Amino acid sequence: MSLDITPVVPVGRQLIQRYGEGGFRIAGDDYSGSVLVLSGSTCAWAVSSVDHLSFESLSPIFDDLSIANILLIGCGQKFVPPPHDLRLQLREQGVSLEWMDTGAACRTFNVLLAEERAVAAALIAID
Repeated sequence: MSLDITPVVPVGRQLIQRYGEGGFRIAGDDYSGSVLVLSGSTCAWAVSSVDHLSFESLSPIFDDLSIANILLIGCGQKFVPPPHDLRLQLREQGVSLEWMDTGAACRTFNVLLAEERAVAAALIAID
């Protein structure tokens, strides 16, 4: 006997189907490089390492603060601590930062998406 454990998400949601090899497959579309993911849209993100990550680089997520109050950041292949200033800036915006490696961020995003939580993800691509 086998069980289908694919999360049930509403049509049009940005379910992350694959990550690695320098990109992602999200809601049936392939993306090369890092991405910003909201529940209903995904866009390219010009950040390739934590060293290039800043509050300003996350601005597309904050164009409409009602979209997400949880931000998952996938920091790459391996966990490295988040910049202290970034955590403070996000807290001032009322956003909860969840910082983890990219694989964990992808899996967590899908769970929160299935729960219909207000979540966004900033994912650094990994090989």
